[in-house]
Amino acid sequence: MTDLKSMNPEEMAAFFQTLGEPSFRAKQCFRWVQGGIPSIEEMSNLPKALRETLRRNCIYDVPEIARKQVSALDGTAKYLWRLADGNCIESVWMQYQHGNTVCISSQVGCRMGCALCASTLGGKVRDLTAGEMVDQVRYTALDAGAEVSNIVLMGIGEPLDNFEHVLRFLELINRPEGMHIGMRHISLSTCGLTEQIDKLAQYKLQLTLSVSLHAPDDETRSRLMPVNRGVGVARLMESCRNYFAVTGRRISYEYAMIDEVNDHDWQADLLARLLKGTPGHVNLIPLNEVEESPLVPSRRVAQFQKRLEGHGVTVTVRRKLGRDIDASCGQLRRREIEQSERQ
Repeated sequence: MTDLKSMNPEEMAAFFQTLGEPSFRAKQCFRWVQGGIPSIEEMSNLPKALRETLRRNCIYDVPEIARKQVSALDGTAKYLWRLADGNCIESVWMQYQHGNTVCISSQVGCRMGCALCASTLGGKVRDLTAGEMVDQVRYTALDAGAEVSNIVLMGIGEPLDNFEHVLRFLELINRPEGMHIGMRHISLSTCGLTEQIDKLAQYKLQLTLSVSLHAPDDETRSRLMPVNRGVGVARLMESCRNYFAVTGRRISYEYAMIDEVNDHDWQADLLARLLKGTPGHVNLIPLNEVEESPLVPSRRVAQFQKRLEGHGVTVTVRRKLGRDIDASCGQLRRREIEQSERQ
């Protein structure tokens, strides 16, 4: 079966050629797909016989809103999408002065095992297709009734563990015939897969790479993030420096503040030394508590920030949106799974 939603215009034209159809039919179909039409049958300017052929030979699934929670504090909306195979993923709609942002998932579950994330509980089920990632952006925007300005790949899953599908997603979302969202309006978050960071650099995309660092020393980071074991912070920073050298894009270092784990003064000093001479900035994140984890939010965010700034490091503290809903990534999906298991 051909996945229409994951095809670029050139591939769609080649596919329609195999059906004996002119290229303009492929362009019509691509516009329907990118516009979020709910079914092939509703592609009204395609001949009925062609629509029937596409229906028989193509995958064209539409995600269903299994649950939606909207913050009464700031309007942040969290979506639990049920996919065609019954699996669920999450997306988040966030409103800022500079525009609307959608945070999307790249996998069903995650195999990275990070201690501070609910997404990894239960492990990885499967990768998402490029079409399923585009659908999160498209259908979130349609439900919100507003345009998307920015995209963040920071939901469930590790984007660089689904490398080829994520690259295809980036191509599709950037196409002028599609949603046409520029690379500089896209952020991709990774837990630090060094070989994949090196590979991504070669494409010289102008997106923003966000590295989930969370600790500057190997002992702490390996405890929080298994991906660090056998690689180490030094190797990760080498990949980050290479990424900047190749792309010219500074990196955002995500740092979840955890009480008495990674919030000591000596860790701020070490972090500053690691970043010396590397263009980028540190984004301090007040920890989202996960019920299954003993980790709790730090009480020293302001002191840690001041210490870093004293070393000349550019630091921001992430504004916490959706505090009155299940805003932490993976929590809504986890609750859905637990509810299904009880039934």
